[in-house]
Amino acid sequence: MLSPDRPLRRRELLIAAGGVGLGSFWLARALSGGSGGSAQADCVLSKEATEGPYWVANHLTRRNITDGRPGMPLRLRLRVLDASTCKPIKGADVEIWHADAGGVYSGVQGNTKSFLRGHQVSDSNGVVIFDTIYPGWYTGRTPHIHIKVHVGSGYVYTGQLFFAETISSRVYRTTRYRSRGQADTTNGADSIYAGAGGSHARLRLSHRGKGKGYLGAIGLGVSP
Repeated sequence: MLSPDRPLRRRELLIAAGGVGLGSFWLARALSGGSGGSAQADCVLSKEATEGPYWVANHLTRRNITDGRPGMPLRLRLRVLDASTCKPIKGADVEIWHADAGGVYSGVQGNTKSFLRGHQVSDSNGVVIFDTIYPGWYTGRTPHIHIKVHVGSGYVYTGQLFFAETISSRVYRTTRYRSRGQADTTNGADSIYAGAGGSHARLRLSHRGKGKGYLGAIGLGVSP
């Protein structure tokens, strides 16, 4: 996969991030399983990112998007928030797509399959959950997951989600990834990472236990 991500019109919007407040409170609950408590919202201004050359229109509403693709299990727990109020958005259509363990995307460059693509509709808490695998890397890009959020008849956010390099390094030493070695591009050297929000667009990852892989969580503030 040598094709660079093509540019997309950039516009400002808000993305809920770590720190204090509702975004970090929800992330802490998602990672630890805690409950109760309240906090004041804290949203951080950021920019959306390119959708890249590998987006494919589809209507695959499903929680498990692996289609049997092997790799380290990854459960994504994403929460969609109204950027102006930081209140959850019910009924948002969240779409993700990413490369497999070998750095390959489905649906492009002669590949007619649909692995690692799908949609979920947010619940009353603004939450969607996807069961997938840890994405592999391809030349010139740090590991990432693409995301679109649709509210109503159009999309309101296009972005990318990133990973802590220490965890990516650990994953890429496991069986399904080892033969390709480590990613050739760090977050800091990636052409999109900083503009997409940097650490604010990085998933909060926790290990789910032996054989269960990782949980990745983040809050996304959008302007519907």
